[in-house]
Amino acid sequence: MNRPNALALLAGMAVLAVLAVAPAAARANATITIINANAPDVGFNDPTQATPLATNPGTTVGEQRLKVFEYAAAQWGAVVDSQVEIFILAAFLPRACTATSGVLGSAGATSIFSDFPGAIFPATWYPAALADKLAGEDLDPTDADIVAVFNSEVGKTGCLEGASWYYGLDTNHGATEINLATVLLHEFAHGLGFQSFVSTSTGAMPLDQIDVYSLFYFDDLDGLPRSAYLTNAERAASALHYRDVVWSGPHTRRAARDVLGAGSPYLQLESRGAGEQRVPIGTALFGPALTPRGVEGNVVLGLDAAGTSLGCAPFANAAALRNRVVLVDRGTCTFTTKTRNAQAAGARAVVVADNVAGGPPPGLGGADPLVTIPAVRITRRDGTALKASLAAGRVEARLATDPGQLIGADMRRQVMLNATDPVQPGSSISHWDPLTEPNQLMEPAINDDLSLEVTPPQDLTSELLRDIGWFTDRNLDGVPDFPREVVRDTRPGH
Repeated sequence: MNRPNALALLAGMAVLAVLAVAPAAARANATITIINANAPDVGFNDPTQATPLATNPGTTVGEQRLKVFEYAAAQWGAVVDSQVEIFILAAFLPRACTATSGVLGSAGATSIFSDFPGAIFPATWYPAALADKLAGEDLDPTDADIVAVFNSEVGKTGCLEGASWYYGLDTNHGATEINLATVLLHEFAHGLGFQSFVSTSTGAMPLDQIDVYSLFYFDDLDGLPRSAYLTNAERAASALHYRDVVWSGPHTRRAARDVLGAGSPYLQLESRGAGEQRVPIGTALFGPALTPRGVEGNVVLGLDAAGTSLGCAPFANAAALRNRVVLVDRGTCTFTTKTRNAQAAGARAVVVADNVAGGPPPGLGGADPLVTIPAVRITRRDGTALKASLAAGRVEARLATDPGQLIGADMRRQVMLNATDPVQPGSSISHWDPLTEPNQLMEPAINDDLSLEVTPPQDLTSELLRDIGWFTDRNLDGVPDFPREVVRDTRPGH
């Protein structure tokens, strides 16, 4: 056969010292083998004594670490189908860290392939493990398919002090413990294909070829799939369209209604000349939750005696705020203080405009049981536009939830990808939007309430992988698993 087009991504990881030990394999629908790449006495070979756990009988730190890796491999081996063994080159090594923040770990494909026998789309990159599955053979038997490196320094002086890895094969971790199994399930999914290879910063594609993940990227704002953009600049601009970039894969779309909650929160603004507009919001951890019935009122900018709109002191225009939606700016004091001051003036709700550029708007943190009105957050851009509309006339607002829209999906049940402005390399696009509810494994941050499930009705990760080609070989339900009729290559000449 002709040699497929291939591109090495992580060749630099080959400097890891691979030990001559028997690899650990997880056998189910796919065999996933962990290759220990640590030197003696470190990482998986750390001889430090450890107390066996109810779900992890290892007696050393190294042994417990390896058992968690084997567990995560077994979980994914039970979900994906492949006749070709999948190899993960793995190690615990020091990673970038400070006393309060640090890299927990990372994993990804070691190489990508296109135009191999069995490829569903021509001129399209596939991660190594998926390419092997579709080809029915190991396209590069000299290298592992996935590389995974995790931080061996967590909890030590100068590295996430006060935290520690939890090596149990369950979710019984403590408040300061980081569940390694959850993090591994997340990172292994990246290695299996939950990953775009298009640069979010520049829009450049490897050797000017799109990847299979990007074939299911759709921009609701532009009304285009990623494959339809003709230039790097267009792709880079699209990656900034937060809450508009979604996943179009049919398996994920079908499962979304069984996984995600209904009732997406929104802020609707209406002003003379501009009509109605829905603005992205972040909701508060304090105060009452938004409801379908919602809260309505005219928007008024809250001003203190000094003429600022920070909301950190009693409002000088309190009389104008009664039964209104009060707009304030982020900064100087807590979100709860701003909301309490608006509440004291008789406001119905609070909208906090961010003071730094970017989006989508995060939520409002804090706790105060005395807060009785809802508060939301909008971006600085939307806050500036809202102030301009207020200067031109009356603006009516409605804060509510839409029972017809899934939380973290668009109106067509296409789940939102993590588009951000500015882009966050390593986070943008190759994750779900953090808006999704309940929390999902493949959000950019690992949430404490995650289960260890990767399939519906708890989680959507398996369905995205089915969309890109990890379909069930046995096709038990008799329905074609790969959506040939859904994804079309719209590039000129294809």
